[in-house]
Amino acid sequence: MTSQLRDLPSVQRVLSEDAVRRLVEAYSHDAVVELVRAELDAARRAIRNGGAAPEPAQVAAAVEDRASARWRAWPNRVVNATGVVLHTNLGRAPLSQEALDAIERAARGYGDLELDLETGRRGSRQARVAALVCQLTGAEAAFVVNNNASALLLGLAAVAAGREVIVSRGEAIEIGGGFRIPDVLRQSGADLVEVGTTNRTYARDFEAAITERTGAFLSAHASNFKIAGFTAAPDLSELVALGRKHGIPVLHDLGSGCLLDTTRFGLAREPMAQDSVAAGVSLAFFSGDKLLGGPQAGIIAGDADLVGLISKNPLARAVRMDKLSMAALTATLVHYVKEEATDKVPVWRMLSESAASLEARARHWAQTLGDGCSVVPGRSAIGGGSLPDETLPTSLVRLDVGDATGLAAALRAGELPVVARIEDEAVVLDPRTVLPDEEEALLRAAASAMKKTATPGAA
Repeated sequence: MTSQLRDLPSVQRVLSEDAVRRLVEAYSHDAVVELVRAELDAARRAIRNGGAAPEPAQVAAAVEDRASARWRAWPNRVVNATGVVLHTNLGRAPLSQEALDAIERAARGYGDLELDLETGRRGSRQARVAALVCQLTGAEAAFVVNNNASALLLGLAAVAAGREVIVSRGEAIEIGGGFRIPDVLRQSGADLVEVGTTNRTYARDFEAAITERTGAFLSAHASNFKIAGFTAAPDLSELVALGRKHGIPVLHDLGSGCLLDTTRFGLAREPMAQDSVAAGVSLAFFSGDKLLGGPQAGIIAGDADLVGLISKNPLARAVRMDKLSMAALTATLVHYVKEEATDKVPVWRMLSESAASLEARARHWAQTLGDGCSVVPGRSAIGGGSLPDETLPTSLVRLDVGDATGLAAALRAGELPVVARIEDEAVVLDPRTVLPDEEEALLRAAASAMKKTATPGAA
């Protein structure tokens, strides 16, 4: 072991390797030295466990890998061939070209984010986007923050801190990522009052729980699960009527933030923000990066007085949106104003693509990839905590080449990673979630991965 440790190259010897010298030129001497030392420390541990001392070139290659893992651009672009339209692990909704252009425009230089160009005085970053939200939903006022969890937390803190919020026991839910309605209520300073049962709650349960400390009724859409069978829940109209009777605001967490009727696309009806506002809720809360098809955002729409309280709450600044997300959200909302969302917003293009188009694309892929490929019927999922258990028919390309797990890993390891799914012990590719400009890259990646996994001993 001692001789092996003596054989370890020095830091200076590794720094003299061409690959490492290029890293020093690209980054900085001190940063690369840190990586070299970390790699030599790892080699020492390996030697103490019975390993051999690596050659300088081997250490240099490992340092290159460390540098790539630590310093390369991130997130990486990947091709989503899973068929899950709103794939949370892959960043949910891809943005429209107009939204991407808006981000670049906002990022490239200075902008009028908080300046009124007409008067030359300070303006509001909320004004433009709030006007669009109001136009689309019919709300009196609107406010946007960095995500829907923040929107709900901010709304509860502004409206009901130190008071009780009544919610159906079946809606005291965990939405995802450990985001639980009871925890949000505690963080906002409000007290949770659960009424009814897990499967059946009535408006009279809310009324019976009203006290002088009641600050709000909360209705939370079960966006990522279903309770079926012997169930009952009060309509929003019932809660609104009850709220007006007792002077209690009604808060509605819609989750996905849908502005289009999903039944048009063969899906179950997802609550729409404009319907919630029309029903008379005091505040509606919804996401920007799910069925809305925009950037991550939390949107609050409703009563002007309550939105005014929200805008003045100290938490509002802590959860505000940055200029790039503001630009992308504004561009996305304009698509809805122009009634072009199904043509321009990628999520809606995917959801509305015809069965004939999907089959034609799948057959072209299978023919291009050749032996071992076939077209089979399948289902695409909506994902992203939207429309639970809802799927759409699609055509899948089945790759019966080598080991499915190995093939899926090879697809992910390509220059442009392709994320697929495994069904019935084979990798399948769903064209629904592959953007048109990604098809050629996908086919090259699939052909390369199939060749590697079909060749014994291939890397």
